[in-house]
Amino acid sequence: MSMAFKGLLVAICIWVWSGSLAAAISNDGLLRIGLKKQPVGLNRLNAARITKTEVSQPRGLGDVNINSNNLKSNIVYLKNYFDTQYYGEIAIGSPPQYLAVVFDTGSANLWVPSSRCIFSIACYFHSKYRASISSTYTKIGIPCKIPYGSGSISGYFSADNVKIGDVIVKDQEFVEVTREGVLTFLAARFDGVLGLGFQDISVGEATPVWYNMVQQGHMSQQIFSIWLNHDPTSRVGGEIVFGGFDWRHFTGDHTYVPISKKGYWQIDVGDVIVADNSTGLCKGGCAAIVDSGTSFLAGPTTIVAQINHAIGADGYANLECKNVVSTYGNLIWEYLVSGVRPDIVCVDIGLCSYDGSRNVKNYIESVIENETGKESSVDETPLCTLCEMVVYWIQLQLKKQIAKEKIFSYVNELCEKLPNPLRRSFVNCDNIAFMPDVSFTIGNKSFTLSPEQYILKVEGKCSIVCLSGFVALDVPPPQGPLWVLGALFLGAYHTVFDFGNLRVGFAKAI
Repeated sequence: MSMAFKGLLVAICIWVWSGSLAAAISNDGLLRIGLKKQPVGLNRLNAARITKTEVSQPRGLGDVNINSNNLKSNIVYLKNYFDTQYYGEIAIGSPPQYLAVVFDTGSANLWVPSSRCIFSIACYFHSKYRASISSTYTKIGIPCKIPYGSGSISGYFSADNVKIGDVIVKDQEFVEVTREGVLTFLAARFDGVLGLGFQDISVGEATPVWYNMVQQGHMSQQIFSIWLNHDPTSRVGGEIVFGGFDWRHFTGDHTYVPISKKGYWQIDVGDVIVADNSTGLCKGGCAAIVDSGTSFLAGPTTIVAQINHAIGADGYANLECKNVVSTYGNLIWEYLVSGVRPDIVCVDIGLCSYDGSRNVKNYIESVIENETGKESSVDETPLCTLCEMVVYWIQLQLKKQIAKEKIFSYVNELCEKLPNPLRRSFVNCDNIAFMPDVSFTIGNKSFTLSPEQYILKVEGKCSIVCLSGFVALDVPPPQGPLWVLGALFLGAYHTVFDFGNLRVGFAKAI
């Protein structure tokens, strides 16, 4: 075999190999990025949390915590990526340095590990960006810090060309991470995060990658779409399409709803229905963040407890909750039957102090204890919030004209199903076929999740275990009550993010 022919074979192999690393613009003008999927182990889920915290420092270009200028209060939505399953590949620099990233609609920054990250164990298990070998690198050097649910990462801003498929975004600002303060990313198969949220939430006011893709003329349409494949037997994890959507991945028309608040891809949702029964709290409307960077469906504890009760999930037996029912239940009943406003019942009983803005919340905060040992800074006592929940549950059942004994029995069962912030809610895998559907009302239409779609199957030590896909996240007004619609929802519904018209569309995925 001649050397020329061998060289040709090598060239062809390199071309095929490189094509598998990054997607290309297809004949229809769409930029398709294939997503990979990693299995979720039980040990990783046990450490995953979706949390909220308080930020006191205003945003700036120095040691930045988070953009809070556009929030009506200082409580912001945080998370970590322990449970993230889907990721894809990009390249940074010239010549291109390939890195795996989570395409995350719940954040807005691009960050990757830096070659200068030498004091964090996680950096040694991932690909790192080396500025010294890139001819298109531009030094910025401004330090920053990005918080997550279980800690933070820190580094500094740089700029370089970013390649997504065949598209090259020039002079893109990103964060070179020099310290990963938690072990969250140690076992992850991805290296960094590419945020697809709005610039309003971008740390350091950095222009998001998607903005530059549009502004530099790479996109014929200002939309991108996400399809996630939940087929465990498939090698294809999913696909993100920039500039349009792929008709093969959905059926019917998309239902579009407007963005209710820029920053996150945040929309309004209505009532949540379980087995044809209203859960009540969101009848008047709740906010929801459409977030590709988390697996779960997170929402108000008052609703999550009802869902977990309906599906037979084994949660945390909250004795304090039952104590409120046994000690104050009859008094609460008398107040409600006599017409006392539900929002002042717990004040009159003496378990809450009136501040004019009480709302149904729960003391089971997923911030109760993070990995640094800090407690939640939400200023409320457990008895107060538990009382508010019990009042809400009793009031909801009273409207159905159910007997007192049955109502109290039901409320006690809900107490037993309160989610535990340190453990997940398990279900019997054999009972999945008999569990009820759960539906979200979006744009006056019902978006139903079957048990197969909202139950997460994960790898245990010796077998597959099943977990409720619903976790507690209690956010007070004005941001809340708030839902986070993660990958479990996006797997059921093909999602279009319409940047040009500030709206989100959902259609049944296939």
